[in-house]
Amino acid sequence: MGAEFNKKIILEDGQEYYGYGFGDEGERICEIVFQTSMVGYQEILSDPSYTDQAVVMTYPLIGNYGMADDDYESAQPSMGALIVREYNDRPSNFRSTISLGQVMKRYHIPGVYGIDTRKLSRSIRDLGSRKAFITDASTSPLKGLKILEGYRMRTDQVSRVSRREIQVFHGDRERYHVVAIDCGIKKGIVKHLNRLGCKVTVVPWNISAKDLEQLHPDGIFISNGPGNPESVPETVRTVKAVLGRYPVFGICLGHQIISLAYGAKTYKLKFGHRGGNHPVKNLETGKIEITSQNHSFAVDMDSLAGITDGDGRVGVKGSCGSAEEAHMAEWENMQILKALHRLKEPVRETLYLRLIGNLTFKQIGEIMGRSENWARVTFYRGKEIIMKEGKRDEP
Repeated sequence: MGAEFNKKIILEDGQEYYGYGFGDEGERICEIVFQTSMVGYQEILSDPSYTDQAVVMTYPLIGNYGMADDDYESAQPSMGALIVREYNDRPSNFRSTISLGQVMKRYHIPGVYGIDTRKLSRSIRDLGSRKAFITDASTSPLKGLKILEGYRMRTDQVSRVSRREIQVFHGDRERYHVVAIDCGIKKGIVKHLNRLGCKVTVVPWNISAKDLEQLHPDGIFISNGPGNPESVPETVRTVKAVLGRYPVFGICLGHQIISLAYGAKTYKLKFGHRGGNHPVKNLETGKIEITSQNHSFAVDMDSLAGITDGDGRVGVKGSCGSAEEAHMAEWENMQILKALHRLKEPVRETLYLRLIGNLTFKQIGEIMGRSENWARVTFYRGKEIIMKEGKRDEP
């Protein structure tokens, strides 16, 4: 890296980081965030949840195993930009068919390498996510700050990444029919449900409750996705209309949409929560587990004032192995959903299951298979299901 810098990042507080460009050569304004995963850059690049975000990879070497045709999470990557310490444009991997830089160029995603990602990540952690301008190294700070000041971040990410038409994905030995509301769904989620015997019908983010019910689902899934959950009131209204009639579960943005449908409020975290190595403590067993996270928003505890769980406690705080606000919010959100379920409807029995990975989806399948009872389900990032049993109202 002895050549002269040709790219730089200007943050809205005036900080500048010089580096070298790869991928698309254009300029871009994004929200800057950091990601702590050591592997999985292809899945991160193609995850719709990163739409309009400039992602700083804290792991220093990126691109060394190339890109495999089967590992994309979406057909049209929409990340704002990728920022790395060291970029390897000569991948060594028998599954690789193309380099990371070539894919980024194809989908118009600019990249910057050669910067001090450790310093930049600490800045994001300490000062929060901010607008960032990726531009030519010759752009003056004054000009860059003026452009940033006049730029308004978009709020239509979900409508841009969601599919326009209904699409059906058939599974192995189909037993159940899951309707997935696409707010930016990842391919891996659909494949996972297919393997567990679910036919998955993926529908647009703004489908009406009436049209959804005409599909006769056994369960309804609200997907992950980018942006603020309050920016998709159409999806919130649909979910609110079907709560209690079907098993309903959501991941990431989907969980936040379920919370809004119950009347809770959400807020933006200081720097978000992204990575594949975040510790979360199971308060019932005391065990610490390493989890994958990706979200910018959490449920506002103050919006649930007076709502108690079964033990008379408000919200029940948990420890996730870190003092950071984002880590604490992750577990609190699950406790909030417990309180919401108990508040909204008296039930004959409440059962809490602590489940991980495949077992979670498998349990959801068993719930959907019960013909005599319905069960309302909250699936929160592979960690917990909350079920309330009662008589199912057939649509």
